Amino acid sequence: MVLILLIITTLLWGVTPIIEKIGLLRVDPLIGITLRSFIVTGGLIILLVFIGKHKQLIEVDGKSFLIFSTSGLLAGLLGMWTYYTVLKAWPTSKVVPIAASYPLVTVILSTIILREGINFSRLIGTLLIILGIWLVKR
Repeated sequence: MVLILLIITTLLWGVTPIIEKIGLLRVDPLIGITLRSFIVTGGLIILLVFIGKHKQLIEVDGKSFLIFSTSGLLAGLLGMWTYYTVLKAWPTSKVVPIAASYPLVTVILSTIILREGINFSRLIGTLLIILGIWLVKR
């Protein structure tokens, strides 16, 4: 079941940039993010109520709220705004692979901040990400 969900996730995330690129033809990136966020928020509220988890939302502690707020501002607002702005200006086939190289940043920061070790396979994977960025930007 997990593999099926992973495949569905990959397909959904693979088709979404095409839809977004088409949407950005007539819409400012900031407006696009706002529309997308409204729909996602509405969908999440409906889903939380439907599965009975809406009460847990008000029980979240302050530290968790701050962490997820920071994540939302960094990735959901600023990251999506910069992504949509570049997606509107450049070819989708160039933007998406470069934007999807964020694991490189994660590997570096998780090694420094979380003190997670780096082994040979992670090092090779990181080098392949760098190579991939270089190949795509050409």
